[in-house]
Amino acid sequence: MSNIPHEILVEFPEFADRISDLKTNNAHFAKLYDDYYEVNKAIHLAETNIEPTDDFNIENMRKKRMILKDEIYQLLKA
Repeated sequence: MSNIPHEILVEFPEFADRISDLKTNNAHFAKLYDDYYEVNKAIHLAETNIEPTDDFNIENMRKKRMILKDEIYQLLKA
């Protein structure tokens, strides 16, 4: 189990300028980014036992994070 936060800017440093631009100018991207941040934060809190939860919930949150990350990446590449 990893308890390192998976921040978007750390995951995709090569897209730092594009991320900043899209967060400002693309409402859909901004929503995905915010959703990713929230689920990522919840996973980190669960993994570090600050806000423990069961394995099923952690797995579902990880799946949601992966889906959001994929959508974000597709917008970054576009």
